[in-house]
Amino acid sequence: MIGSVAKKALEADLGPAIAFDVPMSKHTSLRIGGPADALSLPADREQLRSLLQICEQYDLPHSVIGAGFNLLVKDAGISGVVINLKKIRRLEQPGEGLLFAEAGISHATLTRFCVDRGLSGLEFAAGIPGTVGGWLRMNAGIPDREQKDVIREIEVVSANGQEQSVLPIEELDFTYRALRGLPTGAVIVSGLFQTKASSKEAVQTEVRRLLERRGQTQPLDIPSCGSVFRNPEGDHAGRLIEAVGLRGERIGGAEVSTVHANFITNQGGATAEDVLALIERIRERVLKESGIELETEVCIVGRSS
Repeated sequence: MIGSVAKKALEADLGPAIAFDVPMSKHTSLRIGGPADALSLPADREQLRSLLQICEQYDLPHSVIGAGFNLLVKDAGISGVVINLKKIRRLEQPGEGLLFAEAGISHATLTRFCVDRGLSGLEFAAGIPGTVGGWLRMNAGIPDREQKDVIREIEVVSANGQEQSVLPIEELDFTYRALRGLPTGAVIVSGLFQTKASSKEAVQTEVRRLLERRGQTQPLDIPSCGSVFRNPEGDHAGRLIEAVGLRGERIGGAEVSTVHANFITNQGGATAEDVLALIERIRERVLKESGIELETEVCIVGRSS
């Protein structure tokens, strides 16, 4: 819980940009999650830096979310301050072939921008849900192309809000679905991407092809968190789960998708405990029958009950 003195400091500095005891079920794609002690939507970088300084001063833990995809918040909620960057969303072309996007820019906004201006290179990300900050943090992508292939540099604010720095690609450690090696607690605020000139029609055609494929192979019309497990080397988690007969498996309101077995959907009223129990059942069954131990891709955060 946040003490009264720290709470007053947050309220005085952030005003309507801070709220307390906020259900995270309203801020995650799974529509699951207990309350955050505090949730802040800073209006700009200066307000973000001020918020981080207050967290440092009062020893408040903080965590950052974008659109809440790839995220499972436990039923007991999250301690400290959850920071949502969706209002930090400048998007522009600073030079030929370059695209600057702040962390709160959504996948849909970025895709439209590229289509309208005939910028090629980021089509692979069309339909990958979330925001630029989340994409970079998770090195989001498809089997043959990821954020590491298109990013030139990222900008971060230090955990205490005192410093802002630019990290070139040479200093970034992208791995499968992860960006490692950032300063502890640093917050990604923007990315500079490499694109190339094309035609609006060509970019739109490729975007439409990828969106149609996602619509055919993923459960887009029901709450989920995206892929639950990482793909083991040389195989696919969805294939392994389906092979052990768990497509459609259900615990409470959580169900292994009948469209794509590496998705767990919220069929209505699902709790984080339902999802966690289903994750464990999948891991046990796949390990028993294939000898492969699946690792979660979804970020599991929050207090234990």
